[in-house]
Amino acid sequence: MIEYINLSPSEINAIILSLKVAFWANFWLLPLAILVAWLLARKQFWGKSLLNGIVHLPLVLPPVVIGYLLLISMGRNGFIGKYLQDWFSFTFGFSLNGAILASAVVAFPLVVRSIRLAIESIDFRLEQAARTLGSSAWRTFYTITLPLAFPGILAGTILGFARSLGEFGATITFVSNIPNVTQTLPLAMYSFIETPNAEAAAARLCIIAIIIALLSLLASEWLAKRTQQKLGQTDVRH
Repeated sequence: MIEYINLSPSEINAIILSLKVAFWANFWLLPLAILVAWLLARKQFWGKSLLNGIVHLPLVLPPVVIGYLLLISMGRNGFIGKYLQDWFSFTFGFSLNGAILASAVVAFPLVVRSIRLAIESIDFRLEQAARTLGSSAWRTFYTITLPLAFPGILAGTILGFARSLGEFGATITFVSNIPNVTQTLPLAMYSFIETPNAEAAAARLCIIAIIIALLSLLASEWLAKRTQQKLGQTDVRH
């Protein structure tokens, strides 16, 4: 029983690395996700359907395909990655940066969708009233739209965080499975499953992954209900 409780250094490193990757992936994707969600929710422009399709493409593409596309574009010999390497000595390939990028790509559509739904649920008349009273578009956004959409933003971030923690296919294809560098929790589980007599370690990581994912989903659901309640109270006042 004790062997199912005590975590080895490699397991601890994998968990810490997963949390680090999930945090930084959502940290960097959030500003772009808010911008894209606002564009899709509030603006009409040519190519909107195409943009919406591209944003949600990672949801339907096999993760291995996403990893391959990242490899040929952002890898050390990729058509973008090689210039990053030559000009800035910065690389995504086979590094922690690559794991963060892969996680950000697969989590991006979930975050965008949650934020977009939150923005669409805001009464547009509130924003129109602010503009009529002389508020600029930017001031209206960060004083009205952003605060009202905040629960949805937070819920989307939590979902994105959980999705980043569970990312496997794109990460292993793009940055491989390097212990203490790119070996996140799912990749560590994969290694333990392939290792003889390592069933206990795989089971421990499986339980930890389930607990983290469940807590994230419960938090996201709670925030979604809270948002609906606040919007219901706003409608009653009006």
